[in-house]
Amino acid sequence: MKKFSVTSSILSSSDIAGFVREKYGLSSNTTCRLLKTGINHTYRIDSDNEVFIFRVYSYNWRTKEEITEELKLLQLLKQNDISVSFPIADTLDNFINPIEAPEGLRYAVLFSFAKGHKILNFSKDTHFEIGMLMAKIHHTTKGMELKRITYLPEILLNQSLTAIQSFLSEETEEMQFLIATRPILEKELLNADHRLLRKGIVHLDVWFDNLNISDENKVTLFDFDFCGNGWLCLDIAYYILQLYSTEKDEIERSEKIKAFYKGYETVEKINDEEKRLIPVLGVCLYYFYLGVQCSRFENWSNTFLNEVYLKRFISVLIKGYYEKTN
Repeated sequence: MKKFSVTSSILSSSDIAGFVREKYGLSSNTTCRLLKTGINHTYRIDSDNEVFIFRVYSYNWRTKEEITEELKLLQLLKQNDISVSFPIADTLDNFINPIEAPEGLRYAVLFSFAKGHKILNFSKDTHFEIGMLMAKIHHTTKGMELKRITYLPEILLNQSLTAIQSFLSEETEEMQFLIATRPILEKELLNADHRLLRKGIVHLDVWFDNLNISDENKVTLFDFDFCGNGWLCLDIAYYILQLYSTEKDEIERSEKIKAFYKGYETVEKINDEEKRLIPVLGVCLYYFYLGVQCSRFENWSNTFLNEVYLKRFISVLIKGYYEKTN
């Protein structure tokens, strides 16, 4: 009987429990349960009165060097008392552990647990706190670079559009919109006054699903899997476009955006050129993340990505945001 290869597997929670007990010297009553399978796979580890997060990176998603750079960033932020989930070393002082999965070598990291809960709609005070938290990260990493991706127009727009075109015909109205809009967006990015755009390290995925908020309104940011180099206003643009998605009341959304900006500018100022580019960058980031979904079809998005989904994503989210902000 032929033995078939595997493109993606879900590792056993009980095996991971044994793995972390051995590698991290945790107690014999340590348990593990799967939280979600997404771009990477996330497990919750409970050991005595402590809670951790165990991330297993997907096969061929991030190199060991890319993960090392991500963890260096988290350690830097932790050293600067910035509220992020941080990596934890095993008993041999290793932060990254290889796992031989059915599909091949995958990497795993144990992280601190971000206390609190995910909240879809939160108060202006919380948006203020998130603005401050983002600005503290930007202040700490401004002018720095990671040995990771740099988010240039080629990455955000051109490569993304190529990936999307593999799943949606150019003859469709939705794809025609993406094709026609791409050079307009690219021109805006290329013609921006780059001297005024602060550069550094960006998280690129700051939204409610990567934030835990405690009862005391303390915000902890996690999941730096997309961190890289670029204009700092990319993070702001992504956060604002998410507010357009989650906050449907226009007046309330406007007040919350103002609170976020106010919190941010207690630490770092946002200049007029950055503010001008924020709507454009938001649309570009929609291109980028839809491209990620298409490129990860075999080992993530196949459960939801189809022609109907793509058409709706483009017409409702991308085109809708483009028309609202232009």
